[in-house]
Amino acid sequence: MKEKILQNCGKCGLCLNACPVYKQLKEESASPRAKLQLIKAYDQHTLASSPFLKEIISKCMMCGSCSAACPSGIDHYSKFMEMRRKMVEAHGETPAIKSLIYLLAREYRTRFGVGIARAGQKIMPKVLAEKFKLGNIPLKNFPELNAVPFRKAHDEIIVPKGKPVGRVIYFTGCATNYLYDDTGSATIGILRHMGYEVIIPKDQTCCSIPLLFHGAKEKAMGNIRTNIKALEKLDADAILVDCSTCGEALKNEYPRLFESHDKNLAAAQKIAPQVTDILSFISLHFDLLQFDPKITEKVSLTYHAPCHTKNTLQSRGIAEKLLQTLPTVTYKQTPDFDQCCGGGGTFFYEYPEVSKKMVDKKIESAKALQVTHWLTDCPVCRMNLAGNTEKSDGLTVLHPVALIYAALKQI
Repeated sequence: MKEKILQNCGKCGLCLNACPVYKQLKEESASPRAKLQLIKAYDQHTLASSPFLKEIISKCMMCGSCSAACPSGIDHYSKFMEMRRKMVEAHGETPAIKSLIYLLAREYRTRFGVGIARAGQKIMPKVLAEKFKLGNIPLKNFPELNAVPFRKAHDEIIVPKGKPVGRVIYFTGCATNYLYDDTGSATIGILRHMGYEVIIPKDQTCCSIPLLFHGAKEKAMGNIRTNIKALEKLDADAILVDCSTCGEALKNEYPRLFESHDKNLAAAQKIAPQVTDILSFISLHFDLLQFDPKITEKVSLTYHAPCHTKNTLQSRGIAEKLLQTLPTVTYKQTPDFDQCCGGGGTFFYEYPEVSKKMVDKKIESAKALQVTHWLTDCPVCRMNLAGNTEKSDGLTVLHPVALIYAALKQI
């Protein structure tokens, strides 16, 4: 069956124009169609495994743009993840990526690793922060880690303001829990304002997309089963994510990972249709928002559409329309608002030169609009965009919920 699916590739080349890495490198080996043909040859035992083959398969954003553009309906995403798993088994992984996988595979390890990193941020001399980079991001521009993990700082059940209208589950993901608590606080504030009871499952952990992307499927399954167990037992109107990549995991990858006889399959299939990104949810219930009439000064902003928002959740248009509807906003669109920024999970770290070229183009487009705020609903995109801008650029990079919450009337 897998071979038949790969044979469906007509080599038409539509994926080339969609692929951000190919558009940057202009090398056939970087194209999705080339990767599919290499995978096919490997499966047919006409191509030997090698470190070079692993490099070719790994030089990918895992953005889903090729799948979205494919007229044959090929699921490049799953094919690339499976091939990455085989390449890691054959040739191993870099120490940095192995360490990341080890930490993310267990919540207590993640918490410990973040604690060490937080302490490092506090004691690091300014000269070192200015000199060294994490991938393409200078350490001085790296966001400060949350003083307290977000889920630890909040109750598991948060009551709404005013008359209750429903109940939602909030899957915070790793970024909100450890890095961007402003996103989490704004999300809770908006939902309470709308009248929703918010449940933040304490047992949730990493969605495991980073592990799956790096071929560590077996190590990811523990987290995945933990999340399914934490989510399926709760009754709510929706499962909300503030990160479109987490949404991709819960909505699409989880059901794909289990065989028909696995007891977790039914639970994953039950969870998937309940998963909604926070911007789509706000847009759907926009009538529940009351904006502060005292706020008369409008904020000028633009929006960067993350790849998974565009390709997987398909809510790019919803996010833009929502921002345009806000009474406190003057919205301007960049010509490349839906083009990849080069973050791509760990892509900015593994291939900093390629990523840097991509993000610099985005920054120039945003600066040309002379806006003050740049919004995006992906934490890695936010990290990459903010990490490569300077104060002189005049751009504050935030999740859209931050500005939405700031514009609401206090009730």
